[in-house]
Amino acid sequence: MARMNSKTQLISYENSIKKSNELSMAKLYQGLSLNQMQLLAYSIFCTQKNGITEFRKADFEKKFGMSQYRTEDAMKDSDKITSIKFSTSDMKNEKFKFWNAFMGMSYDKGHFSFEWSPKMLPHILEVQESLYVTIDLTIASNFKSSFSWTLYDYLKAHHGYWYKVVSKEELMELFGVQNVKSYQENTGLFKKRVLDVAIKEIETFTELEVPYKLEKKGRAITGFRLEWSTGTKITSATQKQIKEIQSIIDIVFDDMFQYVNINDETDRQRAITLMQEIEEMRLYTIESIGITSEKASNLIQKAAWNFRELNRLLEKNHKPVSSESKKKVEFYNWLEDRG
Repeated sequence: MARMNSKTQLISYENSIKKSNELSMAKLYQGLSLNQMQLLAYSIFCTQKNGITEFRKADFEKKFGMSQYRTEDAMKDSDKITSIKFSTSDMKNEKFKFWNAFMGMSYDKGHFSFEWSPKMLPHILEVQESLYVTIDLTIASNFKSSFSWTLYDYLKAHHGYWYKVVSKEELMELFGVQNVKSYQENTGLFKKRVLDVAIKEIETFTELEVPYKLEKKGRAITGFRLEWSTGTKITSATQKQIKEIQSIIDIVFDDMFQYVNINDETDRQRAITLMQEIEEMRLYTIESIGITSEKASNLIQKAAWNFRELNRLLEKNHKPVSSESKKKVEFYNWLEDRG
């Protein structure tokens, strides 16, 4: 049974990718650099978002906060990810399989276009509701280490678990460092430079806490017992909700002079107060301000109520109401009646 912790994590499903559990367990990220993992993840994101795997370099840079992604880097990273294979193995039962993730790609003056292998598409487009892993790219973009991304994906794929015992060899292979001699000979170094780095970033930026215990045979460390707990996930506001708040703000301030020129002093002061309350909501439309979907819904209701009240004051004082305002008022009245 999965364990819970006290952390609260804002999750943006609009900025997330979905992968089948099988794909997350398939070591797809093994041997990739952080930028290559990001390029692969963004390819999945665009496919799920638009149905086509095409995007501009500038959009990719913005998504992961890159200052500059050179064409030389794009070529090296594209070459690497188009050569990766979907592989799973069960050597105890003498089973394994491989297939290419991509059929090919092209790049032209900042425009990426990838073509998936048909066998990959079900794992990113037809994932079953209960058997997929969701990775919020807003969260993952904070990772500075490829090891963090790898371990986070691996733990998320073990939904419902709260611990797993992994041998040192298996863990080194998961991180793609199985051939690093210093890590083979010095487990402390492997912990310091790989495992601890990944866990620190995961605990800093995600909903997970990941303590671990050493598995020993005599004095030798043979493996690790990874234990993890999940915090409460809260859905962030959607772009549609944020745009709705912005829309009400814009239309109110388009008619600002009508509201502030109401003749009746009491009604005029009331209108100014209502406008100030709506103006304060502008803060929540800034991209860097993360609010929950519930918070956004409450703001929309409040803004809509203020907006209707402003137009009631206009009508009460025999002031003209713009056609656009009338449409909006009718729209919000319709929503309220429907609810």
